[in-house]
Amino acid sequence: MALGERIKTLRKEHGWSQADLATRLNADAGQISRYENGKITPSVEAVIRLADIFDVSCDYLLIDDAPRRPLRGGNPLADRLGDLDNLTSDDRAALIHILDGLLANTRIRAALNTAG
Repeated sequence: MALGERIKTLRKEHGWSQADLATRLNADAGQISRYENGKITPSVEAVIRLADIFDVSCDYLLIDDAPRRPLRGGNPLADRLGDLDNLTSDDRAALIHILDGLLANTRIRAALNTAG
């Protein structure tokens, strides 16, 4: 789905007119119409504001097959990913070991549930 179509779909999900979205974006309704019709592309700043307004990630707006995720606070694991670089190499190795064990356990339980 193209950016303009995404904007239109999200706007309609919220029950907003183009003028309503324009007010929230600090733009005019004609500009929203041009975004939705693919006549102009929003600036980076406008994409960020749209993501904030709709509470979706920027990649969801910009990439056709990106999953829909909230802009902030939607996934506590994802929120911590950026901080993992601060771990020591030993702590990272331990974390990977723990994650591998949890994932293997989950796969085993799923296989047992499917078989039984």
